[in-house]
Amino acid sequence: MSFIRTLSGDIAPDTLGFTYSHEHLVCRPAYWVARGEDDLLLDDPAKTQADVEAFRDLGGRAIVDATAIDYGRDVPAVAQIAKNTGVTILLTAGFNKSFLWDAVMPGGQNRRYDDWIAEASMDELIKFVVSEVEDGMEGTTHRAGQVKFGTGYNVISELEEKTLRAVAQAHHATKAPIHSHTEAGTMALEQIKLLRQEGVDPHNLSVGHMDRNPDPWMHARVADTGAYLSFDGMGKIKYYTEQVRIDCILALVKRGHREQILVSGDTARKSYYEHYGRGLGLRYIIESWVPRFIEQAGEAGYDGTALIQDFFINNPRRCFSFKQ
Repeated sequence: MSFIRTLSGDIAPDTLGFTYSHEHLVCRPAYWVARGEDDLLLDDPAKTQADVEAFRDLGGRAIVDATAIDYGRDVPAVAQIAKNTGVTILLTAGFNKSFLWDAVMPGGQNRRYDDWIAEASMDELIKFVVSEVEDGMEGTTHRAGQVKFGTGYNVISELEEKTLRAVAQAHHATKAPIHSHTEAGTMALEQIKLLRQEGVDPHNLSVGHMDRNPDPWMHARVADTGAYLSFDGMGKIKYYTEQVRIDCILALVKRGHREQILVSGDTARKSYYEHYGRGLGLRYIIESWVPRFIEQAGEAGYDGTALIQDFFINNPRRCFSFKQ
C-alpha cells in the first residue's frame, strides 16, 4: 500500500490535490547569512503564509518544501503555516549541494557542513537521513516526505557523491521518494548512473531544475529512464522565457512522457514572493501560467486541462508516494 508522508502525518495519495512540487517556504541558509545576502533569506513566516494563503484560495492544496538541513530549514515555522492555512506540506530530508556547505552549521555546533559530511561515516549519514524520515526533523515529530541530494555545475564532487550514495541507501531503508538538485540542470544523467549503481529504480526519483537546461535531447534521455522531470523555474524570465519552458514540456508530452512531468516555481528569494518583495508570488503559476499553458497546449493539439491534471495532481500523487 502506498502513502504520502506529510508534515502532519501520512495520507492516501489520492487525497493530495493540486501540488507545487518544489518550493521553499521558510529558510535561513547559513551560507547566505554569512554573506549578508538578505534576498535569499525567507525569514518572515507571516509573509510566507500570506503567499501560501493566496495559493490555497486559488485552489492549491499541497506544497513540497524542498529545503534540506544545509539550506536553513525551520520546521516549526513551516508546521505552523500548514496548521494555519490547511495546506498540506511535505518536508525534505538529506542535503543540497557542496558549495552551500562552506558555512558554519547553526545551533552552536561550530563546524562547517562540509567538515561534517567529510568526517561522518557513510553509516552515520544514512542513519541521519533515515531518522529524519522515520523519527522527526530538528527535534520535532514532523517527518520528511522525501530524501534529497544535490550536485554542482557540470561536476559531482567527492562529497556530493558521498551524500548521493547515502541518500540512495536511506531510500532503500525507508522507501521515501528521492529528489535531486541539479545546478543549472546539469549532471542529471550522471546522477542517475550513480543511483543505479546503488540499486535505485529511477521511477522513484524526481530531478530538479530541468528547465534551467532547456535541452530536449537531454530531457528525453532522462525521461527514458523513468525518472520524473521537475520544471520548477516558472516565472524566472531572467533565465528563459515561459515559451521555452512550455516548448520543452510539450516535446516530452509528444514523446509520451506526460506522466513524468512536475511543475513548480522554486520560489526561494524575497524578491520572488508577493508579500516579501512584490514579486509574482505563489499565486503566479496557478493563476497565470496554468491558463497560458492550457491555451498553448490546445493550439498544439493537446487537451491542456488534462495535462494540467497530470502535472499538478496525478503525477505528484505517484512521485511522492512511499511504495511499500
